[in-house]
Amino acid sequence: MFFDGSRYARVPDAAFTDGEGCGTTVKRTREPVPTELALVYQVRAGDRLDALAFKFYRDPRKWWLIADANSDVLALEQLLEPGRQLRIPRDRNA
Repeated sequence: MFFDGSRYARVPDAAFTDGEGCGTTVKRTREPVPTELALVYQVRAGDRLDALAFKFYRDPRKWWLIADANSDVLALEQLLEPGRQLRIPRDRNA
C-alpha cells in the first residue's frame, strides 16, 4: 500500500519464485528522475530528510526528492553528515 502521490504507486511489480517454488511480488527498481536544481543546502547536525522536505516543499513526504537529487550518496547516514552540501531540487509539482 502506498500513500496518494507516492513515487512508487505507478512502478510496476515484479514476481519472483525461489528454488522451493515460493513466490513473492515486489516493486521493480525505480530510476531517479533528473531534477532541476533549486539550491544547495549545507547539512547541520540533527537535520532529517523529512524535516528538510517540509522546510523546502511544505510536505515531509517529499523527502525522496532530496534523496534522488543526491543519488551519488549511497547511505542516508552519509547524506545527512553535517557539513555535506545537499542539492535541493525544485518541486516537480509546484
